[in-house]
Amino acid sequence: MENIKREELESLVGIDIVNVFYDIVDEITSLYDMDKVWNNGGKKWTYEYKFRKSGKTLCAFYFKENTLGFMIIFGKDERTKVEEIRNELSYDVLEAYDNAQTFHDGKWVMLDVTDYSILEDLKKLLFIKRKPNKK
Repeated sequence: MENIKREELESLVGIDIVNVFYDIVDEITSLYDMDKVWNNGGKKWTYEYKFRKSGKTLCAFYFKENTLGFMIIFGKDERTKVEEIRNELSYDVLEAYDNAQTFHDGKWVMLDVTDYSILEDLKKLLFIKRKPNKK
């Protein structure tokens, strides 16, 4: 799937959320050297945008009408590290984490991205998943 046009995303989720998305992507890109891949969003979402390296996904964004989701999957060891920083995370992030379903391959945490308030929490969660690999 080719890159999705910004105008298409704006009509789907709104200009404010698209601005937040691109700013968060810029922040992740400044920390991680990764492939960025657009995909169809499957049954529940319109589009998916993943950060991947060597076949492993760091995180993914999901778009559907008026909604931007951020997915990060934590394995067993990573969940232990999340528990260690619980007091540093916002209520909304903790609620999403606590209510996320755990599968054989990890805990699939979907966060609703509506504004910049989630950025620092996202970075903390990403650092648990993988240390930044850009100097």
